[in-house]
Amino acid sequence: MDRLLRYAETLDTAAREAKATAQVKPQDHAFTVAEAYQVQKLSVDRRLSRGEKRIGVKMGLTSRAKMQQVGVEEVAWGRLTDAMLVEEGSALSRKRFVHPRVEPEIAFLMKAPLAGDVTPAAAMAAVEAIAPAMEIIDSRYENFKFTLEDVIADNTSSSGLVIGSWGDPRIDFSNLGVILEIDGKVVEVGSSAAILGNPVRSLVAAARLVAEAGERIEAGDLVMAGGITAAPNLAPGQTVRSTVQNLGAVMFQVEA
Repeated sequence: MDRLLRYAETLDTAAREAKATAQVKPQDHAFTVAEAYQVQKLSVDRRLSRGEKRIGVKMGLTSRAKMQQVGVEEVAWGRLTDAMLVEEGSALSRKRFVHPRVEPEIAFLMKAPLAGDVTPAAAMAAVEAIAPAMEIIDSRYENFKFTLEDVIADNTSSSGLVIGSWGDPRIDFSNLGVILEIDGKVVEVGSSAAILGNPVRSLVAAARLVAEAGERIEAGDLVMAGGITAAPNLAPGQTVRSTVQNLGAVMFQVEA
């Protein structure tokens, strides 16, 4: 356990100081996915002990392309805290991050707890609202390079989230067009169907994986469904906007 605590401290420090660190897996070939999730929890627990509050979960590796890239058949998940929230329309400091990127997503707001093996209908019955969202991802590893075990330990690269206006979850969000713009220029175009074919499948997976860790999604929690397009780099001075068909838009700015 000592080595896992050491990895957690290293990753927590890298995130807090916005300084890159070496990958774990190339140095510790015995490092497993199960241990990586232990490191993730230990690292986030350090943040909670400093006063941050848990606000939900995020899903990662939710596209077939990313699964193939990492060589897995399973999605990954991470934990969200209140310190990661970026107010919609506001500016975030580039200095907080090592090498940040942005992904357009869809967010769920829960009105009831959810855990275990659930059907899509049961999962949606626990949803209060949905919203257009963006996630700022920022691997703490050098050169944004990592294995599956590394990225899980690093809280699946989650670093920030921006949530737009909440809307009716009863609309069909299975295949909505998505546009990501930087400084008014379209840089990525995609569909919500990129998230496991339908974002509700990501919510179903979240309920199962969180339960396997002995936890559950709580009423009031946010669930970030996963990236819809490739994730472009962020630089100071940029204005970033994501528009999701029938859901609306969400934006933020990047300052030095």
